[in-house]
Amino acid sequence: MAGRAETFLEIEGREVRVSHPDKVVFPHVGVTKLDIVEYYVAVADGALRGAGGRPMVLKRFVKGIDAEPFFQKRVPAHPDYIGSAVLRYASGSSAEEAVVTDAAGLAWIANLGCLDLNPHAVRADDLEHPDELRVDLDPMPGVEWSQIVDTAFVVREVLDDCGLVGWPKTSGSRGMHILVRIRAEGDFTAVRLAAEALAREVENRAPGLATARWWKEERGESVFVDFNQNAKDRTVASAYSIRPLPDARVSTPLAWDEVRMRRPEEFTVPTVRARFAEIGDPHQGVDREAGSLSALLALADELGPAEKPPHGVDGSGRRVSTMPLIEIARTKTKPEALAALDRWRSTHAPVAALLQPADVLIDGMRGSSSLWYRVRINLQHVPEESRPEQEPLLADYDPWAGKSWQG
Repeated sequence: MAGRAETFLEIEGREVRVSHPDKVVFPHVGVTKLDIVEYYVAVADGALRGAGGRPMVLKRFVKGIDAEPFFQKRVPAHPDYIGSAVLRYASGSSAEEAVVTDAAGLAWIANLGCLDLNPHAVRADDLEHPDELRVDLDPMPGVEWSQIVDTAFVVREVLDDCGLVGWPKTSGSRGMHILVRIRAEGDFTAVRLAAEALAREVENRAPGLATARWWKEERGESVFVDFNQNAKDRTVASAYSIRPLPDARVSTPLAWDEVRMRRPEEFTVPTVRARFAEIGDPHQGVDREAGSLSALLALADELGPAEKPPHGVDGSGRRVSTMPLIEIARTKTKPEALAALDRWRSTHAPVAALLQPADVLIDGMRGSSSLWYRVRINLQHVPEESRPEQEPLLADYDPWAGKSWQG
């Protein structure tokens, strides 16, 4: 039997249309589109604490969680309870992005096929001065959850030494985010510099456990403290965001005394909805703890400029890796990337057997409106005489094909 074409919800005095409410978005656990909308309404107080009043990029999964989403910066036609703000990017482009301020707005966003919420680190009334520093603990392959947790407590220690308060949450994927409310005084350059100093200090205090190295092939089996999430054009999945994993996992705020005891897979749409009803939002006090970046910026001065990679001598200005890298494929989707990797492994089985988990680099790269994937191999653990040469790519997807550039 076909599902309903639409239904309407009354949310705080506003009528919100939900199209195809019975569509199953997460088949493994039976979560429907209506379940997602109702979830966001139920946790609205917490979700708006992370995303409310901020311009956001719409990440739309219109073809389901098994297909690549597309990113929509410009807000489509919208009801009057959806606001907007015009962001200007370093590239010279601009976009009028959506701003939500209430539960009805969250429901409207969810109805567009947005699973996670991707707000910028600024408020709509001050687009040049971030009020949030974001610490993204991104584990390399082979890293266990316990190592991420240990890194989180080193981050907390550094923040405490700098007079700042960190608020942890699961990323909803493999990592953890620590949010730091700051006074909206510095620009994006200052906030990114402060975040980089934090990352470098964490690496200094916990070498081997964590790394601030920007280039993926240099990180080894460590937790990357991703400071570049504080660049002007970056967004991260905010608190209570649903992630596109089969179990309908949620990026969930934690109290610090929960961090060592809880696991990301515990937090899904039904369990987080029940948790929120029972205990509320562990990040309820986040807006009362805005601090100064002065200590982190002083630390940046003390540490000095970060080491930069060498550049080629061909005049291109391109960075030269210090690691023996070969590229395997460029693909439109992650399954295609994994298939290309499997083909390469079967062709180079003796070499593949020598690789460590962190030697296989599958990077999600941002294209014009969606992700594409690059597959590389770091041959650092392969004897030099056994290293294969760079070969023609097994797949060579061009994410810019057919795009016209405006002068």
